[in-house]
Amino acid sequence: MSITVGEVRCSPDLKHATAFVLPLGGGEKELALQALRRNKAELRHLVTKGITLKYAPDLKFEIDETFDRMDETRRLLSDEHVRQDIED
Repeated sequence: MSITVGEVRCSPDLKHATAFVLPLGGGEKELALQALRRNKAELRHLVTKGITLKYAPDLKFEIDETFDRMDETRRLLSDEHVRQDIED
């Protein structure tokens, strides 16, 4: 399964990182989250190989809803009443 990582947010002390992910095509979201959470230790190990920090960040995975919000924003902006207000 191919997964897109849209954003990673870290805590100020860099001990926690939340990765916002979405499976390619948007399907099987729960399956993707389960797989990532199940392999969290291995992924954390891979992350620590690429960085130099005192602590390896604890990884958390959430579904990235950015694309859904973008679609909703486009839908709202294409509404004729909204377009009329924007053009004025």
